[in-house]
Amino acid sequence: MAESKSLDAADPVASMMLHGRVAIVTGGAGGIGSAVSKHLASLGARVAVAYIGDPSPALELVNDINSTHASESQPQPRAIAVQANVSDASQVKALFDAAAAAFGGELHILVTLAAVLDFSYPPLAETSEATYDATFGTNARGTFLCCREAANRLVRDGRGRIVTFSSSGVGSLRPGYTAYAASKAAVEVMTKILARELRGTGITANAVAPGSTASPMFYTGKTKEEAERYIAEAPLGRLGMPEDIAPLVGFLASDAGHWVNAQVLRCNGGTI
Repeated sequence: MAESKSLDAADPVASMMLHGRVAIVTGGAGGIGSAVSKHLASLGARVAVAYIGDPSPALELVNDINSTHASESQPQPRAIAVQANVSDASQVKALFDAAAAAFGGELHILVTLAAVLDFSYPPLAETSEATYDATFGTNARGTFLCCREAANRLVRDGRGRIVTFSSSGVGSLRPGYTAYAASKAAVEVMTKILARELRGTGITANAVAPGSTASPMFYTGKTKEEAERYIAEAPLGRLGMPEDIAPLVGFLASDAGHWVNAQVLRCNGGTI
């Protein structure tokens, strides 16, 4: 009863803030990833933005975050960019090491947004082994490696948070998304079991499953007419925006979200 009374009396704004916490965001410079990185920083977190390939988007994002949140009292950067292939265990470890070294040792939050999709949208009968391996390599194996590292390294004082990313496509079962949806289904099961395995650590694990969201991943490989069909399915009459997804991640990462655990939260405006 005493704990319940204390939580009821807590400042609801303060419980959403992330001051003093360190977040690692894989795919952190992508469409949804950049919105999540910015949002976590706006709540006070220091953010390691993990990227692969062209460093320009990540470097521009980090510069924007650091410029926005510059403070003479806190000369330490609020964000760093770290190149990491999440399907490689040694690079995942190096990512966590870089975040710890840059921000003072403790790690609090992992968000796994790194993902790939075959933009030719092949049916299963025409899906190559290379496509299957690449999809599962990043989406499932990458999430596994990051979660394994986080399970061993996040703080165990009640502030540890793991937020994986699935997809509402696991529920919609659209043709052309066989490997992608299957890899995300693996993420959902992995996350739920992990949450139970973390019993007693104070670390929560949840999955966010966006629906169709206005990002490069959504538009690539679709005609204007195909994109409009997706929009027509939405009860709210539009695509989701990355900024619609980021606040849910912020909530799950905060003290306010401490009682949400082992859940898959679809964030899709009602399309599924």
